[in-house]
Amino acid sequence: MSRWQYVFWLVLLVLIPLLGYSQMRNRGRVLSLTQSEFETYLQQGAIETLTVSESAGSGILTVKGKVRLPDTLEGGAVLQEFQGRVIYSRALDDMIRENCRLYDAKAEGSSFTQLVFMLLPTVLLIAFFYFIFTRQMRGAGGAMDFGKSRARKQEPGEGASITFRDVAGCDEAKEDMQEIVEYLKDPKSFSRLGGRVPRGVLLVGPPGTGKTLLAKAIAGEAKVPFYSISGSDFVEMFVGVGAARVRNMFAEAKKDSPCLIFIDEIDAVGRSRFSGIGGGHDEREQTLNALLVEMDGFQPNQGIIVIAASNRPDVLDPALLRPGRFDRQITVDLPDLRGRIAILKVHARKTRLAEDVDLRIIARGTPGFSGADLENLINEAALLATRAKREAVTMPDLEEARDKVRWGRERRSHKMDDKCRRLTAFHEAGHALVGMCCPDAMPLHKITIIPRGPALGATMTLPKDDEPTASRRQILDMIAVCFGGRTAEELTMDDISTGASMDIRQATDLAKKMVCQWGMSERLGLINYAGREEHLFLGRDITRSEDFSPETAREIDLEIRRIVDEQKSRATQILVSHRAELEKLAQALLERETLSAPQVYELLGWPMPKDEQPLQDDTPEEEIPEVAALREALKNPAPQEKA
Repeated sequence: MSRWQYVFWLVLLVLIPLLGYSQMRNRGRVLSLTQSEFETYLQQGAIETLTVSESAGSGILTVKGKVRLPDTLEGGAVLQEFQGRVIYSRALDDMIRENCRLYDAKAEGSSFTQLVFMLLPTVLLIAFFYFIFTRQMRGAGGAMDFGKSRARKQEPGEGASITFRDVAGCDEAKEDMQEIVEYLKDPKSFSRLGGRVPRGVLLVGPPGTGKTLLAKAIAGEAKVPFYSISGSDFVEMFVGVGAARVRNMFAEAKKDSPCLIFIDEIDAVGRSRFSGIGGGHDEREQTLNALLVEMDGFQPNQGIIVIAASNRPDVLDPALLRPGRFDRQITVDLPDLRGRIAILKVHARKTRLAEDVDLRIIARGTPGFSGADLENLINEAALLATRAKREAVTMPDLEEARDKVRWGRERRSHKMDDKCRRLTAFHEAGHALVGMCCPDAMPLHKITIIPRGPALGATMTLPKDDEPTASRRQILDMIAVCFGGRTAEELTMDDISTGASMDIRQATDLAKKMVCQWGMSERLGLINYAGREEHLFLGRDITRSEDFSPETAREIDLEIRRIVDEQKSRATQILVSHRAELEKLAQALLERETLSAPQVYELLGWPMPKDEQPLQDDTPEEEIPEVAALREALKNPAPQEKA
């Protein structure tokens, strides 16, 4: 709403009460007289002034003036305004001439003027409601505007231009997109040999991996108009609106060909049809049908490339994924170690980092982080440094931000009694000690008994490198580490606690997947007992029964129990044989609350494993200041002292 509209409504709200008050006030002051009362006051000579007006040819007079009335309170007389309507007669005219000293006559307005004044309020009221109605129907987002596309158009050069330089961690996806950028820059060169550029590209990946950012980078590189819309913007409460918006969007895009159309979260309208749940004549299905026809129908869409993003490709309709519509599917997965280093460098451009900051260590400690998580990590570190009034973001700030994003904020205000602190210290020491003794477990990074998030303590591991797969020995070591906390409680305390609930759940899930999905059980063999991971809302195989017999289900349960019991016994043997180290580590945790991996190894007198040292970065040399300084030092070596 603009400023003038605010002024209009304010004036209207003020004037209406004032006019009503004025009318009520005037009605209370003016005395209304009948013809008999007027004649009586006239004969008594009480009328001081009089104004007479007559409608043309009506014979009805309108009289106004002042009449003298007796004052009952103070005695005497007061003048009171009056008005009334009387019938004209010769006798009345003579009476006025004889008994009124000051009188006047004027012609009343014509019937047309009276009609105008009578209809003016009604006309204004109708005009007011017409203005409101037409604004709602034809204005932005009005009812008559439902069929218009909600796509937001961005011309080349508008806003902050995003290029491939701002996208990191998905080099393969950028290479696939480079072909589309070259086509948008020079469409004729691709038709020289009869080739056809993909009409649609589907970006698939977990949330926060940069699918939307990649689409914006394509528009910024190609410098073409960019239409962006969400899948939920197509569907409204009225039937047929989604299909109309699809047709209108493509009609507008044809005018700016070549151009890009980006549909975010396309699974909102591209969900699989014929699901068998509910009616078949669904509004979303009509929107999907219109989208299918516009992408590859009778009307060609030359120069329009549709880019869609979704983190649920399994629910999309097969007709939407066939060649000719979405010809190419590009997976934008979670970044690996090298990708995380590159992403951290991109987000650290606007952040002042201290000289001792090593982003490679932070990247090692963030497996499974998406690009959005890494951006949040840098932002949290900058906020921590700002609150501490530091000049630059230091390594402890980044470490604390990483732990905060992954495990939650430290709850130092949460007070624990001595018994709870002792139990937590032995629990975390048990996890750490079992992990240090298992050769294939993840390397230790830090132990803390400071409450963080929902946990009272944490044993943090730092993987040496990203591992897309895990071996059987690694998984068994992970299960053994899960039972290290409960086993330490059993060995050192008189009772056990509920603190191992998440450990038990994680160990059970790993053992179940080993048996049912990964074929790591010699007893049950290489058979998938988990079934297909279908979602119920797709409507497929709702009545599907299990693919195995009750006897097999019992064998599965027994095999899961065997794996869990063996690793529990293994964790018990480790802690029993290292009981002194367990006591020593728990006591150190009670005193210091947090211990890093080097401190733990130094405390126990164990050598630090070599494979737990930080990895070298393979980023190009010109991006690393240390490499440039080393190169200069090699060019100009310092003179050596003679022996």
